[in-house]
Amino acid sequence: MPADKSRSSKSAQPARAARSRIREGRPYPCGATWDGLGVNFALFSAHATKVELCLFDDAGEREIERIELPEYTDEVWHGYLPDARPGTIYGYRVHGPYEPKAGHRFNPNKLLIDPYAKGLVGSITWNPALFGYQMESGDDLTFDERDSAPYTRRSRVIDPAFTWGRDRKPNIPWEKTVVYETHVKGFTKLHPQVPEKLRGTYAGLGTPAVLDYIRSLGVTAVELLPVHAFVQDDYLQQKDLVNYWGYNTISFFTPARRYAAVPDFAFSEFKEMVARMHGAGLEVILDVVYNHTAEGNEKGPTLSYKGVDNASYYRLLPGQERYYINDTGTGNTFNLSHPRVLQLVTDSLRYWVQEMHVDGFRFDLATILGREPHGFDEGGGFLDTCRQDPILNSVKLIAEPWDCGPGGYQVGGFPPGWAEWNDRFRDDVRGYWKGDGGLLPSLASRITGSADKFDKRGRKPWASVNFLTAHDGFTLNDTVSYNDKHNEANGEGNRDGHSHNLSFNYGVEGPSDDAEIRAVRFRQMRNMLATLFLSRGTPMLLAGDEFARTQQGNNNAYCQDNEVSWIDWEGIGDEERDLAEFTQRLILLRSALPILTRGRFLTGAYDEEFGVRDVTWLRPDGGEMTPENWSDGRALSLAVLVDGRAQATGIHRRGGDATVLVLYNAYHDLVSFTLPETVGGSEWTRLLDTNLPDSQEAESFAAGGQYDVTGRSMLMFVLKPDADGGRNGEGTQEMVRSYRHVMQAFERANIERVRFATSQEERD
Repeated sequence: MPADKSRSSKSAQPARAARSRIREGRPYPCGATWDGLGVNFALFSAHATKVELCLFDDAGEREIERIELPEYTDEVWHGYLPDARPGTIYGYRVHGPYEPKAGHRFNPNKLLIDPYAKGLVGSITWNPALFGYQMESGDDLTFDERDSAPYTRRSRVIDPAFTWGRDRKPNIPWEKTVVYETHVKGFTKLHPQVPEKLRGTYAGLGTPAVLDYIRSLGVTAVELLPVHAFVQDDYLQQKDLVNYWGYNTISFFTPARRYAAVPDFAFSEFKEMVARMHGAGLEVILDVVYNHTAEGNEKGPTLSYKGVDNASYYRLLPGQERYYINDTGTGNTFNLSHPRVLQLVTDSLRYWVQEMHVDGFRFDLATILGREPHGFDEGGGFLDTCRQDPILNSVKLIAEPWDCGPGGYQVGGFPPGWAEWNDRFRDDVRGYWKGDGGLLPSLASRITGSADKFDKRGRKPWASVNFLTAHDGFTLNDTVSYNDKHNEANGEGNRDGHSHNLSFNYGVEGPSDDAEIRAVRFRQMRNMLATLFLSRGTPMLLAGDEFARTQQGNNNAYCQDNEVSWIDWEGIGDEERDLAEFTQRLILLRSALPILTRGRFLTGAYDEEFGVRDVTWLRPDGGEMTPENWSDGRALSLAVLVDGRAQATGIHRRGGDATVLVLYNAYHDLVSFTLPETVGGSEWTRLLDTNLPDSQEAESFAAGGQYDVTGRSMLMFVLKPDADGGRNGEGTQEMVRSYRHVMQAFERANIERVRFATSQEERD
């Protein structure tokens, strides 16, 4: 055991219990574990010299007892209290060396949150006593003797019992997945059909009206912004702002109380929300932040990990261990190279899968998780652990594949089994529809699954999570309404947030009543949505984009817990409803076209057996694209022919999917396209024209004929198989069935409506 170089604790000293009261207990599992008779407490700290368990009264306000954990096994301090029960409120005081230059910041005057806490009570009140050093001095080498207990949160023992009933995970295949990113509070805070006391809560998100809407839209998975317990930043509170997004985690096992209708029951309320979503056929994916914590750098507070074992939990600068490696841009970086820290993260993930029944995770700044001391490594400890773990490799794992450290941009660099946010899709699609030249080769790659990034090691097109917008950045409406960001409300002089938004306002900055401007804006939104859902890969839709939600030009609304970020359900007009129904139609058509979701990348290679290419790129005149056409920086139109006969897989390879033709025209002016002649049919059935969004009829056009495509428009056709098998006799029953299936989906889309149910008449 390390020598005790700790400073003494000057905090109030409650009566100590006799040594015989606490038993040895076990060093596993970490955390506070109720076994029906008592509670086992176990805390990892490799460099501590003593650990005190602090017990509080039922209100969590007064420390009533300190008990020294009696045993130290494999760097874990542990003890068993036979009289402790669920509801017991506790914290730790950890003794050890206070030597910041050596990376050690032990201070027993600071009450610490259990890193494995399953429940928390109280709140953080910013006070100098929260800091391990004398904060007023600005010198982190000083030592602070004030007790932090009155100002910090306490841990709570929970009883994990919950009746799941018939809960079954939907287990949606990746190929069928459509992700819907939203915020627990923002989605329901203004929803008129959610009871007022439930608005902004887990329970509110699980109400029938909300689930009916999400399900009617056609998405399959709801991705929630962080719900792990997080800290409200002091500098935001001083500006009367809040950490709305929640990317400042302090406890990786605890659902945030702020989103619970009854905070003390956040644990069970979250579980009930998951069960209700599963009952609606929806998966639940959590946005998780394991790359850093809320304790900041050497000038940050001592709330948990820093006081438990700073040198183990954080990456410190070699030779200058006083300072933190800051690949996250938030002050510290969690040290997943340490086996116990890696264990904590993977234990947390398994906990949310097994105990809370979630279906997957989106990892914030995931490159951090793959970093080893030498840099990013796709064979790093965390990534390897996920691949071999029987629990974690069975759920959806999505990486945000970048951080701000050296070599941090890693799109396409994650190992098999992972999906990744593909910001290249966002940028190339936005740029193309804005009218930027030279993007046809990039557009072709994005709409066919970004093989240039993901076609390796057996990875499939679903590994590319395609998105147009996310919580961070402009909404879709703002992308076509603002040339510049407008983040003044954030209190940083509009200096925060990205300036490269690939946006365009079409004549007026912000909202406009001009009919022509509104028409082109809504058409451009339809163009981008159609590109998203008719591309290979996993589509992700930002909640509210389907009905043109705005954040008033704020592209960094992380601190806007107000109408800027909350969804305005009452403000949805006819144009917005039409856009939502257009989105619903796109998702229905996508689900009816296996050709868009097959687990193969489209390459343009020639299929000797069928005499076709899986994808053919055409000019408007019907001729195939040449190298000169691809390199034409002024070209803004393209036709894509995906032949269903080349999509058959398996040993027999008979039949195939429907053949699809998609026309793209980003020119401002009309372009006349020649509808190609192809084997198996002589007519093309138009299912989609973004210039005619309300078209309820499927109209047929002769192959070889001309179709005038309006400026800034996109169209989709499906080949109508000839009854006699076509001119070359290549038609098959399978292709006919596939065509009929698509047409049934088209008719269904004309009948079904998105279930807004927000008007007073509908509520009555």
